[in-house]
Amino acid sequence: MRQAVSRPVTRAASQAASQDVRRSAPAAGAGSRRLVELDVLRFVAAFAVMAFHFMAASRSLWDAYPTKLFEPVARLTTLGILGVELFFLISGFVILMSVWGHTVGQFAVSRVARLYPAYWFAVLVIFIMYRFSGVAGFDPKLSDGEYLLNMTMLQGAFGVGHAGGVFWSLWVELRFYVLLALFSLVGITLRRCLVFLAAWSCLALVAEVTQNETLVFVFMPRQAPYFMAGMAFFLIHRFGARTGALIPWVIIAVSYGMSLHAAMERVGERVRLVGIARYPAPPEAVIVAITVVYLLMAAVALGWLRWVRWRRLVTLGALTYPLYLLHQTISAVVIPAYRDVVPPWPLAGITMAVSIGIAYLVYRLVDRPGQRWLRARLEALRVRYRRPRARGGGRADRTATSIPVQSPEASVP
Repeated sequence: MRQAVSRPVTRAASQAASQDVRRSAPAAGAGSRRLVELDVLRFVAAFAVMAFHFMAASRSLWDAYPTKLFEPVARLTTLGILGVELFFLISGFVILMSVWGHTVGQFAVSRVARLYPAYWFAVLVIFIMYRFSGVAGFDPKLSDGEYLLNMTMLQGAFGVGHAGGVFWSLWVELRFYVLLALFSLVGITLRRCLVFLAAWSCLALVAEVTQNETLVFVFMPRQAPYFMAGMAFFLIHRFGARTGALIPWVIIAVSYGMSLHAAMERVGERVRLVGIARYPAPPEAVIVAITVVYLLMAAVALGWLRWVRWRRLVTLGALTYPLYLLHQTISAVVIPAYRDVVPPWPLAGITMAVSIGIAYLVYRLVDRPGQRWLRARLEALRVRYRRPRARGGGRADRTATSIPVQSPEASVP
């Protein structure tokens, strides 16, 4: 009698488990290769930011408005400011990929090892340059203690200025990582992701409408739409376009609307500061730029860019982070030194080439070996911490699921 009762229960449990596996399994082919197209988009984002700084924003370096010096491309370079927004979209996609099926400890090790080696090098270079040379452009005017605090990447939490002008986005990234790490504690599934994204959308809207400082700090209404859309695009990539019916697409549509508002506000601040003639970025151009960015991410999610396979593009994506961190500092050295002897167009090209070359060297000599060194030591500490808990009857460390090799080089910048 006991067997007769237990058999149907076991069969029902097996069927439920099978259905859960089918709901959680990726679509065929999803995540089976590195997404080289994301490496390309990361470099495009970094190049856009670099073009913005060199040819649209750095009046102090040129001693003239760059949009006047580079007027034929001014309508494009002014929109390069939105390269950071593309980084945030990519980050939402890749960071969800990175945390899926991993413990918080594994995720933390991955992120710290990925971000800090090149960042520490950049802070050290900036400190030495402004302390021991005559370079003045973009000087953050920090004390030694404030530079030391910058080494933690947590200076934003203490109201201390950033050593590098682009470091503000890393503080945004860190807050996004914390949100996802907290979310991962309850276990990440497709259904929970959709609920999380819907809740975050609502809370970000409330934060934007009320401008409550705490809500704005936690839910980041001006950056959250990009992270949320990136996460929704990843769900479509991993599980297929029809998974969850239209919910991921609804989240993307809401995020798109919020992104348009945030982008027009951000670019509008620049326009109001110097005037449309000196910063030719009208609202319709911002709408086109954000739309293109979303369409590119949709193409990645739907697999339309799978033909991008050239392996050298992986290196191009890998040097993006040092390029992002250091290009503005490099321009502060090169442009003022040669602006009186080299015409603007070739000088901008030379500065870009030098920036990319130095970024490649930093990637090969600092970033890549630094990541390996730091990851090995952090992983050893993580395992040492987890082992006593496993012996004491605690939950054993979960084995990581198959995650594309995109994750070690992920996101942002």
